Amino acid sequence: MSNPSHWSAPRLSMRWWPVFQRNLLVWKKLALPSLVGNIAEPLMWLVAFGYGMGALVGQVSLSTPQGQQAVPYILFLASGSICMSAMNAASFEALYSAFSRMHVQKTWDGIMNAPVRLDDVVLAEMLWAAFKALFTVLAILGVMLALGISHSPKLLLVLPVLLVAGITFSCIALVFNALAQGYDFFTYYFTLFLTPMMFLSGVFFPREQLPGLVRAVSQWLPLTNAVALVRPLFMDQWPDQPLVHLAVLAVYAVGAFWVALALTRKRFAK
Repeated sequence: MSNPSHWSAPRLSMRWWPVFQRNLLVWKKLALPSLVGNIAEPLMWLVAFGYGMGALVGQVSLSTPQGQQAVPYILFLASGSICMSAMNAASFEALYSAFSRMHVQKTWDGIMNAPVRLDDVVLAEMLWAAFKALFTVLAILGVMLALGISHSPKLLLVLPVLLVAGITFSCIALVFNALAQGYDFFTYYFTLFLTPMMFLSGVFFPREQLPGLVRAVSQWLPLTNAVALVRPLFMDQWPDQPLVHLAVLAVYAVGAFWVALALTRKRFAK
């Protein structure tokens, strides 16, 4: 039975910062290969589907506060795929890398020999995964600007929005990290959660094409709300109901972080 103390409020301090710095120093040695690995796949999606399928599709009709609007498919895909990239980058870091440090390398155990709480270590891992996601999407956004997909001044706001999205997905991933006994466990997370969400959140095609019930469920997915915030910025428009979308991401982040922390405390109490 779970100890009630595992679910107590997070006890956080600024001691997460040295843990974050430690991850940064290690990553700097492999920054270039890591960056190439993180941006290669989304750019292949963008080129293959954006320019390949985009030549067949042409434009996509979107519902906006100003009414129906036709946008080039490459812009539609770019604004969705950059959100997907933030999701994947944060998830990979908070799953595979965090699990290696927690379980395989026992780095967390070594850190906690210093006066650092487990709560601060989990917070540092969450923020580090969000930073990795932000760094990845910054590089991808630079390529998109070079390709001339969008030059909207509002694109400056894409970065803080995707930082919030990175925090949300890293918190969710840390829940599965706390439950995993091996790397194979993460296959369930990607297959049963992330992959369906990619296709239901309006990344590749408008959600209006989905059946009514599926569309109603998909509107509460975190990736859907990230796309709803980012896509209008690519179109040089302001998002509709931005506070609602940010609130959904915040609820996911806070709830998932609390669960992840409780499960991690339970794991380390054994």
